[in-house]
Amino acid sequence: MQGGGTHGAFTWGVLLRLLEEEEIEVAALSGTSAGAINGAAFAQGIAAGGRAGAAAALDRLWGSIGARAALSPLRNNPLERLLWGPDLSNGIAWQAFDAMTRVFSPYQLNPFSFDMNPLRQVLDEVLDLGLLCSHPEAPRLFVTATNVRTGKPRVFSRHEVTQEALLASACLPALFRAVEIEGEAFWDGGFLGNPALWPLYDGGGPPDIVLVGINPLSRPDIPQTVQDINTRVNEISFNASLIYEMRAIEFVQRLVDEGVLKPPRYQRLFMHLIEDEERMRRLGMSSKYNGDWGFLTSLREDGRAAADAWLQENRGALGQRDSIDLRARFL
Repeated sequence: MQGGGTHGAFTWGVLLRLLEEEEIEVAALSGTSAGAINGAAFAQGIAAGGRAGAAAALDRLWGSIGARAALSPLRNNPLERLLWGPDLSNGIAWQAFDAMTRVFSPYQLNPFSFDMNPLRQVLDEVLDLGLLCSHPEAPRLFVTATNVRTGKPRVFSRHEVTQEALLASACLPALFRAVEIEGEAFWDGGFLGNPALWPLYDGGGPPDIVLVGINPLSRPDIPQTVQDINTRVNEISFNASLIYEMRAIEFVQRLVDEGVLKPPRYQRLFMHLIEDEERMRRLGMSSKYNGDWGFLTSLREDGRAAADAWLQENRGALGQRDSIDLRARFL
């Protein structure tokens, strides 16, 4: 599950739809930023109350995000919403915020180490991470963050996933101080793993990996405005590690298919992708900060519809074959 701010509500809808399929069991989740938080809510909900518990936990998570976003100074006013929809970049509040973050770092704006991250309060309200460690039926969970000092990814496994690990995975360096864990400083995991896929196959498990994509891989037009350029730079940056890993997977899978690499040391994986690039291309980078409840629920329904369309077309591929051409999509 990819990160992408409030665009993670799309993944909320995908997960709700998959939960309705009794024959599909989620054995493990890997997520970054919003994807990591979705994963934590999903896994905790499974531990607490099965499929219904997971759906309820996801609803609580996004309800809390929406309630806090209703107080955000970055929200478009009614006229701005009418003119620009979910895009915040033309709003007066966004332009002031954007200018401030280009001049001052979070260490300068927050010199006394006050904890002003609203996500911490959301996690306090909706997550009980102890369930992830104590319940044997909870799916495995992997959360990626970026080590600031070494420039390497750190993947926290289920027993290591704390509130600090989730905050680290979602720590945008222009907005928040680096999150310290075990003496190391961490930033958003999207720089190096959005999401990291290798934990899902490194330790065995089911052969199917379903990626939920919320950052468009391609765009037909060359961006020309400042906002469009920033949006495309953000998409390329946060898709780079995924593209590299998908290329490596495609290479290994081709060698397995050709008999050069053999089981059981090398497992044949079946790769799948649930996305709606056409919808996500219409959203600028600033909308990742938009927590308006109407916007969140529209993304949820878009995610549900995308998952339903994928199931209709590719249900029979699970356990049998890829439902995406990796060479055409990632090479």
